[in-house]
Amino acid sequence: MRRAIVALTLLALAACKPPEEKPGAETLPPIRAQRDDRAVALLPKGLRLAEPGALTVGMAVGQLPLADYAKDGKGVVGVEPGVAQLVADALGLRLKIVPVAWADWPLGLTSGKYDAVMSNVTVTEERKDKYDFSTYRDDQLGIYTRADGPVQSVASPKDIAGLKVAVGASTNQSQILDRWNAENVAAGLKPAEPQYYDDTGIARLAVLSGRVDVSFGPNAISAYEARDGRTRKVGTVAGGWPLTAYIAVATRKDSGLATGITAAINAQIANGNYRHLLDRWHLASEAIPRSQTNPPGLPRQ
Repeated sequence: MRRAIVALTLLALAACKPPEEKPGAETLPPIRAQRDDRAVALLPKGLRLAEPGALTVGMAVGQLPLADYAKDGKGVVGVEPGVAQLVADALGLRLKIVPVAWADWPLGLTSGKYDAVMSNVTVTEERKDKYDFSTYRDDQLGIYTRADGPVQSVASPKDIAGLKVAVGASTNQSQILDRWNAENVAAGLKPAEPQYYDDTGIARLAVLSGRVDVSFGPNAISAYEARDGRTRKVGTVAGGWPLTAYIAVATRKDSGLATGITAAINAQIANGNYRHLLDRWHLASEAIPRSQTNPPGLPRQ
């Protein structure tokens, strides 16, 4: 009940503000690529696709800038379908996107319902037992505050000492915050005060209203929301802190697709399409210099 009252209060505060001007990235035509013969040549002979002539991609849909349904009802837009389109074009295939719940993608990929998954999937050593990966974004967590807030920078654990932090319960960032608090307490500093929110929109309203000092969550979502100028980034943390982590295309283990997909992504990095796409969705900070097949992943828990 208390959480519901807080949410309603924050929504009421937001309703009092003028409408936000939002850039129309979702209304722009998709960025398309030319077929890349070098990438096509790396696909295995006799490759069996879920649908002949198409790259069928499983994708969780419902959150920009990752993936959401277009306002006109014609297809899916976002950075994930954008990457999928570039890869399919480079491999000389049509793109078919299959919306899927996050929890269901492993079974669908293993069963062959789709050929690949592009849905903000992080490379881990445990997942590499069953899937191959082609990286396309740096996995970053972002720390954001309101535009006129007093917090200027969060560059190390000591910078969050005593702050109220909006964070998702049982998330990777929540675990990182717990480790930072332990480090700060050991150094004689005050721990941060976690404020748990299941909804990223409500967490942002908490920042805007001053109920919390900063939010700590997936940088992709917070960076896209910050395009209205009402919040600003004060820190970036590796998704596997203290280890580097990568977002990647997942394919079935030993299907042979990963090598060709990696080459297709690298072709888009070289020709500028990749950077153009990330700029469109306010994710330039997550660009990688080169795609890799099955790089070291986050360690087993």
